[in-house]
Amino acid sequence: MIRALALVAGMLVLSAGPALAQKGAKPDLAKAQSIATQVCAACHAGDGNSTAPANPKIAGQFPEYLHKQLADFKPLPGKKAVRENPIMSGMVANLSDADMKSLAAYYAGQKLKPATAADKELAALGQKLWRGGNLATGVPACAGCHGPAGAGIPAQFPRLAGQYSEYIAAQLKSFRDSTRSNDQNGMMRGVAARLSEREIRAVAEYAAGLR
Repeated sequence: MIRALALVAGMLVLSAGPALAQKGAKPDLAKAQSIATQVCAACHAGDGNSTAPANPKIAGQFPEYLHKQLADFKPLPGKKAVRENPIMSGMVANLSDADMKSLAAYYAGQKLKPATAADKELAALGQKLWRGGNLATGVPACAGCHGPAGAGIPAQFPRLAGQYSEYIAAQLKSFRDSTRSNDQNGMMRGVAARLSEREIRAVAEYAAGLR
C-alpha cells in the first residue's frame, strides 16, 4: 500500500513538473531582444524609446503592465481583443504568452529617455489637476494612482512620467469615448469622461515633464 502511494505521488510530481517549470520560467531576454529588434523596433525603437509621439515610450515601464497590454491586444479564439488595435493585434498574433512576458521584461529593463513638456501654461493647469483633481466636476487627483512624480504603482498603475503628451492625450480621449476599455473596473473611463479637452491636454503636458 505504501509503495503504491509512493508511485502515485511520484507520478503526480512528474506530471506537475512541466507546469511548475513553466510558471517559474525566467524571461528569455535574448529571444525578446531579437523580437524587439525585428518586430517592435519600427514603432517603439529597439530600446523602447519611440521617436514618434503617436507611439508610446515603453522603456522602463512596469513589466506587468506591458504584459497585460500585449495580452489584451491578442484576440482569443472567436472573440475580439480586449484592447482593439489592428496594428498591435497583428504584431502579437504569433507571440506566445512566454514571448510576451519576455518582451515585457526586456523593455522594462531599458532606460527611459523621457519626453518633455513644451507648453508651460498648459503644464501649470495640468499640475493642479494632477495634484488636486477638479472637485467641481468630480475628477480625482491623478497622483492618487500614478504617484506625485508619475512613477505609477507596480502591477497596478503604469508610469506616465516622461511619456509623450500626445500619446497620453490620445489614450485619455480613447478612454473617454470608450474606444479603449481595458482599464480596471472602468476607472479610467470614469475619470476621462469628466475631463474637458483642455484638461486632457493639460494633464498630458504635465505628465510629459515629470521625472
